[in-house]
Amino acid sequence: MTELRYLPDNDDVTSFTATVEEVADDYMVLDGTYFYPEGGGQPADHGTLHWDGGAAEVVDVQKEHGDVRHYLEEVRGDLPEPGDEVEGQIDEARRMKLRRMHTAQHVVSKVVLDVFEAQTAGNQIHPDRSRIDFEPADFSSNEVNAIETRSNAILQQDLPVRKTEMAREEAEEQTPDGRGLLDLIPDHVDPLRMVAIGDFDLCPCGGTHVDHLADVGRIRITKRTSKGAGVERIEFELSEEG
Repeated sequence: MTELRYLPDNDDVTSFTATVEEVADDYMVLDGTYFYPEGGGQPADHGTLHWDGGAAEVVDVQKEHGDVRHYLEEVRGDLPEPGDEVEGQIDEARRMKLRRMHTAQHVVSKVVLDVFEAQTAGNQIHPDRSRIDFEPADFSSNEVNAIETRSNAILQQDLPVRKTEMAREEAEEQTPDGRGLLDLIPDHVDPLRMVAIGDFDLCPCGGTHVDHLADVGRIRITKRTSKGAGVERIEFELSEEG
């Protein structure tokens, strides 16, 4: 089983050393990794793996029955053997974009829950844009503007973002109604990795996040789409300006 070394709060680490456990033609399994495997609406990290006599580009990362497969392209040299050491290097700029986007998604989701009592039904994060589906919701243009304004006001407070592990029972007690979809997390997952944004938000999340809201920048909502049956989709981008 691959150790997810970026948890609970090491999502700023982008270079590391690990030991090879399994090698195939197109992927490699390590004993531990800081690469984020796709999940929770967040895409996988990209980067490179280097070893004695070779290297490869990591173009996808996926969980597989407890293992994390680093899918490879542009392999140079012979592949390493199990037991060999490799050096991992995550695309730092891309990781930071995804950290900013994921934290921004939490802020927008909590604002909409607080103001409109609409829960997040799904989300998809990208380095350059993201989307969130809300239900039940039927936003007007003025309400979309209000969501953007309120979200940016929260970001300007520069609240700390803390990532910790919490016993499941405590997490269930402390997570606000409408945040986290705890019933979808298997019962055996205990403790839970929790993301707290000051006193503003708390929810279970395994994704990568910034450490302070000032790192996010500014949210700009670019599109609102009705998905039918009381579901509204909001799409947004980020600027570097706080």
